[in-house]
Amino acid sequence: MPSAYEISFLEAIKIRRSTVTLAKTSPISDPRILNIVQHAIKYAPSPFHVQSCRAIVLFGKEHEKAWDIILETSRKNLPPPAFAQFESKFQSHKDSYGTVLFFEDSDAAKALPPNLQDLCAKNPDWAEHASGMNEFIAWTALCTEGLGCNLQHLQGFLEAGAREAWNIPETWSLRSQLVFGTPAGPPRGGIDKQFAPLDTRIKVYGSDKIEA
Repeated sequence: MPSAYEISFLEAIKIRRSTVTLAKTSPISDPRILNIVQHAIKYAPSPFHVQSCRAIVLFGKEHEKAWDIILETSRKNLPPPAFAQFESKFQSHKDSYGTVLFFEDSDAAKALPPNLQDLCAKNPDWAEHASGMNEFIAWTALCTEGLGCNLQHLQGFLEAGAREAWNIPETWSLRSQLVFGTPAGPPRGGIDKQFAPLDTRIKVYGSDKIEA
């Protein structure tokens, strides 16, 4: 794989895949991983530049702690047959290298003028869009540097325990968990992932330079 600095943006989008089989190793350093997450949080767009996304990057025992919380909480709250279906999946995430927890901070909007605060409150999907862009940027950048990642949404099993474990402010709402490590298997969907025809997904009107 070429250096991340030699990959075009469009090529980087192709490289970003969901890889669920990950080793507890990394091809890049912990400071480099942190730098990538910092870059995503700093430069991702947000409504009215509210900058409400927050992140906690977990390595080593702290990463394992997050998945121990998920395993224990799901064991207590899921019916045994359901837990049996998910236990090995959660354990495999624990056996990866690290996790980024992404949050939205409801206090961030208080820095906006009242009329913009009101707009944000009336359009909560804007915060979800911003959160998705933060996750996408970090995920894509990590993949271009040789890591595999997968994005999980297990807030119900993790948020309360995480708040206690890492002294997380009450205004931070957990949105996702980006698991990462050295790829130890193919991405989800295989190497030759199939795509639906684009002409069924994109329509163009108003250009005389594009054939219908």
